[in-house]
Amino acid sequence: MLQRFLDPAVLAGIASLDLVAKTVVEGFIAGLHRSPDFGFSQEFAEYRAYAPGDDLRYVDWNVFARTERCYLKRYRGETNTALTVLLDASASMGFSSHRVNKLDYARYLAASLFYLANRQRDAAGLIVFDDAVRDVVAPSSRHGQLSRLLHALERAAAGSRTDYARPFLHLLDHLRRRGIVVVISDFYATPEEVVRTMAPVRFRGSELILFHVLDPEELRPAFDQPLLLVDAETRERMEVAPEYARREYRARMEGHIAQLRELARQAGMDYFLAETARPLDEALREYLSVREGRM
Repeated sequence: MLQRFLDPAVLAGIASLDLVAKTVVEGFIAGLHRSPDFGFSQEFAEYRAYAPGDDLRYVDWNVFARTERCYLKRYRGETNTALTVLLDASASMGFSSHRVNKLDYARYLAASLFYLANRQRDAAGLIVFDDAVRDVVAPSSRHGQLSRLLHALERAAAGSRTDYARPFLHLLDHLRRRGIVVVISDFYATPEEVVRTMAPVRFRGSELILFHVLDPEELRPAFDQPLLLVDAETRERMEVAPEYARREYRARMEGHIAQLRELARQAGMDYFLAETARPLDEALREYLSVREGRM
């Protein structure tokens, strides 16, 4: 039942983005409640994972008895962080081979992260970009921030080409404190360019998490006759044979993903592949694992 409600195709039938976020996050947390493992639930705001050197007086031994994992009680003021989401709204993000396009999936993911941040009373902000910065909501934890963020996500529309330099220059100009920066994109650029552009954020001490959003057809194209493909951003045309799609294209896509993942790892970034047909709980679980430093 949980998987059904977290299915992107089901979420596409929900009219408002705030209800999507509520459905995803509360359904995800309900699933964790049913898990035999301690998860991120209502207690999430009150605990963090034990790290060597922490004061054992603050270990919650009841949680340890249930799970054999060490968690420390912490007060509300210790949980606060700043989350900034950079959302790619370039033309290629409008692609879909099924009911949910990449931009909508990215919206669902970003909305869910903002809903989580709001539960935590964490500051959250948003930068929407293509070849320019299209919308900005400065990070804040003040009342009404969640609504402002969700409205900005609703306004986002697939635009022009992708330019990672501009949103990251904007971010660096306004980055006032360490936090978590999440980039949601299809990353149609060379892995070297992506990592080189984003690396200065890591130098400032912030965590950087890359969610690579791709459609199943981009990963595993399936057609039985030649097709004329048109690049959504450059309008270049290319005739593609089924044999090329099955062999050379797949090998090149797998190589692109593997290189981006490895270069990100070397630069201290976390990378996750998010396929638009898969339930969102996987993406949330990965994000929260990084958030707690347990990857």
